Amino acid sequence: MNEEVALRVFFELHSNLPREGPGDDAATAQAFALLPELPARPNILDVGCGPGMQTVQLAQLTDGQITAVDIHQPYLDQLEQSLTAAGLRDRVKLLQADMLDLPFSSGSFDLIWAEGSAYIMEFGSALRNWQSLLTPKGYLVASEITWIRSNPPAPVMQFWQNEYPAIQSVEANLTLLKALGYLPLAHFTLSANAWWHDYYTPLEQRINELQSHYPNSPDALQVLEAHRQEIDLFRRYSDYYGYVFYLAQVDRPA
Repeated sequence: MNEEVALRVFFELHSNLPREGPGDDAATAQAFALLPELPARPNILDVGCGPGMQTVQLAQLTDGQITAVDIHQPYLDQLEQSLTAAGLRDRVKLLQADMLDLPFSSGSFDLIWAEGSAYIMEFGSALRNWQSLLTPKGYLVASEITWIRSNPPAPVMQFWQNEYPAIQSVEANLTLLKALGYLPLAHFTLSANAWWHDYYTPLEQRINELQSHYPNSPDALQVLEAHRQEIDLFRRYSDYYGYVFYLAQVDRPA
């Protein structure tokens, strides 16, 4: 496959979508409401924020200062427009940076928020790398692709073994949190609507639009077909996997 073509088509597919992964405002609000206690004006890191629908929601839910980080500048530009429209631009610092090399000192944040982004570096690696950025007793809220039923059928098992071999069950992820020095506080699974409304439905529409643009480009059509297959897989097997929100608190001396 021509990687240049594939990358261009990927970003055409994902440009100006409401979200870059499953989620919705209701789930963001639910997760935030489950946090036991935060400072009156917490410092919050939204890591891998993408176009930042959840960033805007967080800015509406708290009086804190949010730092929204993503490596892809067009997502940050889209977020800036959304924040300005909502009258929240002064509440959020936008930073283009690699989540593998975040430029923050230890103990900088009361809360780290990561909707669908931890998988980029694998859940366990993200938990390890981000922990030092939290204050003592700071909180982590992350949504992670997770098996929600045992013995998934072969097609869905094969897909996730290829796409994200680090996928685990809820129980395994809770055990991992504990092993890495976090106290699990709560968890819940995203609804199917949170996959469709702001992510898969507009993505599927974009696939249909672009298909007619590339009738003679096998590389472009392969990218589109891979996304279509992912959507169809969720239609067939969503009982077996989903995004789970995990809420946890670090447990170390001040």
